[in-house]
Amino acid sequence: MSRKLSGEYLSVIESDIKKSTEDALRQKEYILNSTARYHGNYVRTCYMPKLFSEEEYGYFSEIIDTLYKIFDKIIRRYFEDEAYRKKFGFDERLERLILRCDRRYLTIPIARIDIFYNEETKEFKFCEFNTDGSSAMNEDRELNNSLKDAGAFKEYVRKNEVRTCELFYSWISEMESMYKEKSGGKQLKNVAIADFTSNASMEEFEVFEQCFKKSGFNAEICEIRDMVYDNGVLRTKSGMEVQAVYRRAVTSDILKHYDEVSDFISAVCDNKVLLFGDFFTQIVHNKILYKIIWEEDTLGMLSEKQREFVIRHVPKTFRPDSIQKELIIGEKDKWILKPEDSYGSKGIYPGISFSDEEWKDIVENKVDFGSYILQEFYTPYADDNYILENGRLNKRKFYNLTGMYVYNGKFAGIYSRISKEPIISTQYNEMALATVIVK
Repeated sequence: MSRKLSGEYLSVIESDIKKSTEDALRQKEYILNSTARYHGNYVRTCYMPKLFSEEEYGYFSEIIDTLYKIFDKIIRRYFEDEAYRKKFGFDERLERLILRCDRRYLTIPIARIDIFYNEETKEFKFCEFNTDGSSAMNEDRELNNSLKDAGAFKEYVRKNEVRTCELFYSWISEMESMYKEKSGGKQLKNVAIADFTSNASMEEFEVFEQCFKKSGFNAEICEIRDMVYDNGVLRTKSGMEVQAVYRRAVTSDILKHYDEVSDFISAVCDNKVLLFGDFFTQIVHNKILYKIIWEEDTLGMLSEKQREFVIRHVPKTFRPDSIQKELIIGEKDKWILKPEDSYGSKGIYPGISFSDEEWKDIVENKVDFGSYILQEFYTPYADDNYILENGRLNKRKFYNLTGMYVYNGKFAGIYSRISKEPIISTQYNEMALATVIVK
């Protein structure tokens, strides 16, 4: 379906390539002056948005529903079974933080689930389960803003009814609902957006802060190390009393700076502030889950439908030392090496991106097999788009990655990424597309 939709859009672009080029130049100028930035770098894109049908949107919702039922079983097993818990190998401090969580509320509050989706067959493989620091909502917002005055988009929406994914107020609404449930009906007023600000997507945080304020909340962006806990109250640097924390600080960074965030940790452990999301989200975020989910110990507690879902859609994953190095080296295009706990595509080594000599050096000298997983490599689906190159619009083929946002267990929207190469990540020329849903 999306192939048919994009074919129609490409025809509109090609009907007046000169006008489309002028529009693409204006689109680029908008983005250069927008808030779609990360550490000063603006997001790169193509002229045509990513188009999905409402039927496909519903299909993604079904995927999330099945996946979250599996997550629920795994998370609860982690709490109930010490032997199962040991499989994850978490730091003792992290394990204590997880086990103190309220077991009545173990739905992951916010996540972005990334998949390689084949638009022709509807087949897919999971790529990442991002629960800590799920981001890029602002990129989708700004990319859609950049489309509004484009002639091709105007012509397309003249013939088709479309919508976009609203990813800010929908999260605020779910967060308020979760707070009311967990606090026994109390009203949420004061929210802190907390991270290590040197790592943060500050432009995105500022949009969230504005949306919180427009929704009637007091909201502040906080350097997590500057939060102060005194007399049973967690405060921001400015003195605001915090009721809830929208946590964007990833768990690995918190553990790395554990002694520097002791006030934040104490307030959480004393149940003086509600954390969205709490530390049990690491059970899913950590890539060791990909290995554990394939073990019979996990498959055995799933329904037949859920087992089939895992076998069909979760890439086979191993500890690297469970396979001979010679086999890994000799089949480099078959594998990708990923650190168990990372973000922003840091430390990822896809065999397909390296020469035989480079791959051998990586496997033998650069990867700590004790903290890495070995995963089967999946070539993403590719299709056509138009990109500005030296002031001209050129048609190129791009590989696709589809991110599914989930708020309070409900499918909330889509983030679309592409690359000229089959590796789609920030360190391999990744780009993003505005996502448009066609009714």
